Amino acid sequence: MKDKGKLVIWPAYIDKTRSRSNGRIISRKSSVNEPSIQEIGLAAQKLGLTPEIEADKAYPKSWWESKGRVLIDNTAPKTALARKIASTIKDMRSGQTK
Repeated sequence: MKDKGKLVIWPAYIDKTRSRSNGRIISRKSSVNEPSIQEIGLAAQKLGLTPEIEADKAYPKSWWESKGRVLIDNTAPKTALARKIASTIKDMRSGQTK
């Protein structure tokens, strides 16, 4: 199985515009506005999580939107990694580099 040892990060997980019932898994304060899979991939790469971008996938709760997903290394709980990725995206958007 290709996904073994990997976690799936859907853009909906860290999207500030979505509600918890529509897929967001971190707080609104921690999340970002409409993240792209490229931003998530770049943030995961900066965190050393070896991302794999799958652009043709659709989040099951919104199957009509094919926004893609990112597979990352399973090194910590999903919510903790989602918070780190969202924080890194915020830093990238504000022009700061870590």
